[in-house]
This record gives sequence, C-alpha cells and structure tokens, in this order.
Amino acid sequence: MPLICLVRHGQASFAAQDYDALSDLGREQSAAVGRELARRGLRAPHLMSGTLTRQRDTAQLIAETAGLTESLREDPRWNEYDHLALMARYTSPPLESPADSPAAQELLDHALRAWIEDTDNGTGDTGWTTFMNDATTALTELSTTLSQGRDAVVVTSSGILAALCGALLSLPPAGVLALNRVTINASLTTLVVGSSGISLLTFNDHAHFTGVQRRLLTYR
Repeated sequence: MPLICLVRHGQASFAAQDYDALSDLGREQSAAVGRELARRGLRAPHLMSGTLTRQRDTAQLIAETAGLTESLREDPRWNEYDHLALMARYTSPPLESPADSPAAQELLDHALRAWIEDTDNGTGDTGWTTFMNDATTALTELSTTLSQGRDAVVVTSSGILAALCGALLSLPPAGVLALNRVTINASLTTLVVGSSGISLLTFNDHAHFTGVQRRLLTYR
C-alpha cells in the first residue's frame, strides 16, 4: 500500500528578521530527516511541500540527502496558519516574551483553541474550518494519485499535521492542541493509503534524533 510521509519543516529562525528562513540547526535537521527517508527506501516518492520558504528549503535538503530526483511540487494548502495574526486576534495584551518561550506557547495554545472553537470565524478565508478542509482536500487529492508501489513525501508544518491527525482520529480541540504542542521539527508522520481510505500509521517519529543526534531535537 502507498505511504505518505508528512515531514514537519526544520527549525525556523526565531528572533530573526525573517522568521520563515531555516536556522542553521533547521538545515541540519532537514538533512538528517532526508538521510532517514533514504534509509527507509521509499518507492519512487513524489515530493511536495507548502509554499513557505522554510517548507520549500526543507524539501530541497531532503531531496539532496535522500537522493530524490522528482521535481518538487508546491501547494499552498500545506502552508501553516499565521500564528502572529491568530495571537493578535485572540490574545491580549500583546506578547512581550521571546517567541520560543513557555509564555508564548501558552498564548498560542489559547489563540488556537479560540480559533478552532470560533463559530463566527470558523469559515471564510481565515477560519479554522477552511484551514482544515484545505489540508484534508490536499491530502485526499494526493492519495488518489498514488499507485500501488509508489509513495510520497510532503513537507508541511505542525498545525497542518495536528489538523490532519486530529481529523483522522476524530479528536476534540484539546487533542488537536496536544498534537500541535509536541510536534518535533523535522519529525515524520506516516499515513497509509488502503482500500478503506487513509489511516494514521505513526505520528511525530523522531528516532533519527536520538543518541548522538539528540542535539538536533527541537520543538520550536
């Protein structure tokens, strides 16, 4: 059965002028997950990503280290939510702590839960329902293109991963937040495409960041 490996992008650049760029550590993480995918011997995998810089650059580093030859395809439906816009909309006062601090995570959790439960803004271009439906539609469309004996690698972000896994497991908002909170940079979430549909096989696999590679493990 076809496999779809969803990869969270490598670490972005906190506190830098361009957050969307991979940090030096993020580039190392991206290469490491590429080597892990090469070890797994995926079958002629399609390579996809969102259109964010950190997603595209992670995908390119994966292609280089895993020896993937198919051209990268980009789809904005794999893009992350705008966390700064959500925090501005649903939290007050504005955050003064560093972006990678526990206080920032607490405020982001509050904003995400408010967004998910916001019935007034649940639809429309910036609503949670639209965000989740776009992600699930992109996943479904990809799954229909995979023939027997061919896999796919998709580089995306923690919010998309949490939304998709939450939908597959029928989780309440608290469950989606819990998944989002613990997703490791450059971790692997694997789905299997079978006759009954798409099923979650593994979530947040980061065994490639154990032992001497543990220094590469980051959440934000």
